[in-house]
Amino acid sequence: MDKGLFHTYAEADQVMKAHKGADMNAKSVQESNLLGHFSKSDVRYWQQTIFRQTYTRNGKTLLTKDWAMKIAHEGRRETFPLGTPNKAAAAARARDIYVSLVANGWEPTLAQYKKQPQTADPAPTAEQPPCTVGEFLDAIFRTSTNHRAVEGYAKAFRQIVSDIFGLSSGRHKYDYRGGGHAKWLTEVHGIKLKEVTPARVQAWKRSFLAKAGTDALTRRKARISVNSTMRQARSLFSPKRLRHVQVPLPNPLPFADVEFEPRQSMKYRSSIDIEALIEAANQELRDQSLEAYKVFLLGVAVGLRRKEIDLLEWSSFRWEHNVIRIQPTRFFHPKSEDSIGDLPVDPEVMGLFRQYQEDGTGPFVIQSQRPPLPSKSRQYYRCEPVFTDLVVWLRAHGITGNKPLHTLRKEYGSLLTRNHGIHAGLPSVAPCRFTYHVRTL
Repeated sequence: MDKGLFHTYAEADQVMKAHKGADMNAKSVQESNLLGHFSKSDVRYWQQTIFRQTYTRNGKTLLTKDWAMKIAHEGRRETFPLGTPNKAAAAARARDIYVSLVANGWEPTLAQYKKQPQTADPAPTAEQPPCTVGEFLDAIFRTSTNHRAVEGYAKAFRQIVSDIFGLSSGRHKYDYRGGGHAKWLTEVHGIKLKEVTPARVQAWKRSFLAKAGTDALTRRKARISVNSTMRQARSLFSPKRLRHVQVPLPNPLPFADVEFEPRQSMKYRSSIDIEALIEAANQELRDQSLEAYKVFLLGVAVGLRRKEIDLLEWSSFRWEHNVIRIQPTRFFHPKSEDSIGDLPVDPEVMGLFRQYQEDGTGPFVIQSQRPPLPSKSRQYYRCEPVFTDLVVWLRAHGITGNKPLHTLRKEYGSLLTRNHGIHAGLPSVAPCRFTYHVRTL
């Protein structure tokens, strides 16, 4: 038999066994797999049991493009075509059929899933091709101007889709060099958008929260994370973004009627002795790494974001007015229009940076060997090595959160709201004598 007709030798072996009289396209195809200990309500069980049926054309035995499943229940056995060539989507549909069968019995399940041979979508036409996740995201990118923001939303949506269809196991999706990430993207982008239903998103949310267990603090963090991920992913489906999208969209959309968790208080409560941290930076960090010390000052004394620090240029300093102007440049665009403005800086701190400018080279405040790359679609920092050095130092001095650099910015805002002398520990700097305009943290 010509194995070139098949995608893999495993598929060819399946057909050859069928020719030998073994019922390998039925029960034995599924039961011969190593199923491990996955329950039938787990999509990973069905990823190992679904199969492609055989048919004959011109005397040759071939495999169908779409996947199928066999299932027995209460003395009855049926084959269900799964209506998709995407294995992850087919396994998810098989799991749904099993859950429906156990909950509702044969007749409702057959009516819902086997009334039409193609259970997923109507037959595609030239005018309305089936829309996949990848095609939808491509359409969003083509009609958007802020690609960096959209990429953040797309990343959240891919995470949800990947989790729903069991594609997140293992670390291969982080393998950028070996091709694992590209393969993972292909699998996620191949899922039909119609398969990402509100019911599945709701089930994903429940599963995400269940993983947090019973610990109150862990559950609180999980609620914050699930709300953040859903909010970003749902932004792709706002009326404003869909206004010019020309691909066919499902009805309902993936996040229709999916409720967020109760909003958790995000008020920052300081647990750091910031004056002691500043004193330690003066005594240790400045000598260890001047660039890291400059980043520290811009975070704790000015409240700048990481990207603002990364691409801050000397031209943004208004020396005569003691302000730093956050403004669009050749390499940088602020996070939002509200981020554009002048930030007052204590005169003594401005004096320190005046000295650093005299000794520095180039247009950027923080020196780095890495060039600015504004065209990068994923997050990129020219000062990443400097940020890493500072994060290591901050963790060694008690800042153990997920984002130590951002904690400096929160400390800045916390001190301002308490009307405290933020620069009390800085060299030759008297207590703060001004009122800052506090930007949204």
